Amino acid sequence: MSGVIQLLEKTEITNSEWEVMRIVWTLGETTSSQLIDILSNKMDWSASTIKTLLSRLCDKEFLGIKKDGRKNIYYSAIKEQAAYDMSVKRVFESMCCMHYGETLHDVIESIELSKSDIDSIIDVLKKKRDTAPEEVHCKCLEE
Repeated sequence: MSGVIQLLEKTEITNSEWEVMRIVWTLGETTSSQLIDILSNKMDWSASTIKTLLSRLCDKEFLGIKKDGRKNIYYSAIKEQAAYDMSVKRVFESMCCMHYGETLHDVIESIELSKSDIDSIIDVLKKKRDTAPEEVHCKCLEE
């Protein structure tokens, strides 16, 4: 798994590539024809655009390919949750830590969560509160 984390830390993924990856994660594995069918309707992309995205994701090692006769079967080479976790981590690493709380507050306010998600978040926050500092101090100027 550490190889996946290193890959994600050094590799950027575009919004268009996320669209492809979400479909692959949902389907488990797919052909370029299936992806072209889905994404040409959903995003109004051309077949060549979709094939370019597939090629880039394979080059970045986010997707793998296996042969089935003359067809290429695409599958995810990384776990979905690991990709999301590293993407969010990258965002938080780019901001001042003094804004983490407000940012999380805004995100939680603006997204749909299930009751079990909310209960889980409350549990994590209760545990984290025991060791949390009174105030988070800016580290932007520290070396």
